[in-house]
Amino acid sequence: MKALLIYPKFPDTYWSFKHALSFLGKRAAQPPLGLMTVAALLPADWKKRLVDTNVERLTDADLAWADVALLSGMHVQREHLAEIVERCRARGLRTVVGGPIASSFPAEALKADHVVVGEAEDLVATLARDLEAGRARPVYEATERPAMSTSPLPDLSLIKMGRYSTMTVQYSRGCPFNCEFCDIIEIYGRKPRTKATEQVLAELDRLQQAGWRDSVFVVDDNFIGNKRRAKDLLTAMAEWGRAHGRPFRFITEASLNLADDPELMQSMKDAGFSAVFLGIETPDEASLVANHKMQNTKRDLLESVQTIQHYGIEVMGGFILGFDTDREDVFDRMVEFIQKSGIPVAMVGLLQAMPGTQLFRRLRSEGRILDAGDGDNTDCHLNFIPRMAPARLVAGYRSVMRRIYSHEAYYARVRLLLSRCRPAHTGHLTYANLRALATSIVRQGLLGRGRFSYWRFLLTAAIRYPRSFGVAMTLAVKGYHFQRMTERLLEQE
Repeated sequence: MKALLIYPKFPDTYWSFKHALSFLGKRAAQPPLGLMTVAALLPADWKKRLVDTNVERLTDADLAWADVALLSGMHVQREHLAEIVERCRARGLRTVVGGPIASSFPAEALKADHVVVGEAEDLVATLARDLEAGRARPVYEATERPAMSTSPLPDLSLIKMGRYSTMTVQYSRGCPFNCEFCDIIEIYGRKPRTKATEQVLAELDRLQQAGWRDSVFVVDDNFIGNKRRAKDLLTAMAEWGRAHGRPFRFITEASLNLADDPELMQSMKDAGFSAVFLGIETPDEASLVANHKMQNTKRDLLESVQTIQHYGIEVMGGFILGFDTDREDVFDRMVEFIQKSGIPVAMVGLLQAMPGTQLFRRLRSEGRILDAGDGDNTDCHLNFIPRMAPARLVAGYRSVMRRIYSHEAYYARVRLLLSRCRPAHTGHLTYANLRALATSIVRQGLLGRGRFSYWRFLLTAAIRYPRSFGVAMTLAVKGYHFQRMTERLLEQE
């Protein structure tokens, strides 16, 4: 059979990094790791193509070639996924939809011929046999969560590697915490499952052999969900890096209790981790308690962030506005916290009640759910009735974004980060880096609205933090994206 694997477009959001990627000559941040893994699970004798519509067009010729189309996506990709399914159906091409979106919506809402609910490792072989025999069922649902040992090496041969800024590896699934608004624990469970160290190193070998020499995102929702196993892996990754000339810089997601473990932070530094995304959510402890974010309570949040930064690891932060416990002062407190934290990449969004979460179920029981949401927490769409007046909440959110992504405020955070965070590994000089530098000088230094702030920042970085100049330039380019997105957000007022 001929299988066409299709990944829908992401909308242009703060998360897309679209305006920053153009500096590098890249089209998307990361390849579709889930579909690359599914491809490796399909029968070896099947012919396979992968079309990531974030980096290339899906053509009529692609659809005509295929016997079946397999799509995967997240909540935020729902609109484009629906368009692709309809396009396939119009041609009589069978469709299979899986991925996180299949766990968020009823199967009939996705309008595909076949829907795969849950993780794919234990389902794909049966699905493939049934497709070949012409007897595939409408719904395939995993009865239990598979061991990560059953997950194969993703098929790198299907992607156009040069169109992405970062490659991806998955080590674990699941998170031990119980945040009310989180859909990860609903889909992947609260007991972290991990790959063997040998599996991860094999994936790194494959990436290096394919010629990759840039960032690698370990896509786990909480890389340190099982700290003991993470430490074992990090020791092996550090040894692998030394033996292979440190070809990669690693990025991942974790929980704030990382700051409680000096051995773990040192191990991440030794293994080549340069950045970590943390769900900080809010500086208000009452809100953290109300939303079961207990791992962030009974601590000085700013001190925890600074502790991690002192190990040479940049902290990126997720923040949420719209909790039931938010008071009128939350907007000013959020801005003050973010500025003091030295977190340049501060992803602030309005709370969305995602289908399948504890929050969605609670709000539905209270009669406060308006719709299923669109998965984009930065577009000012509220899918539930908040306690704060909606107009006040949206206006406060916009005011936060305007203040934290002003040129002066953003560069002040970067300078604070550079003063604390000296990178252990500076990475490799590439053509894309040089292109980004030249483009940045033109767009931000010569043509940009914040030219004065930009040059003052660059001069400070070059003189005071020369070893971190590459980090400074990367963050300057990201700042361009955030400022463009904020301008668009404020135009909607």
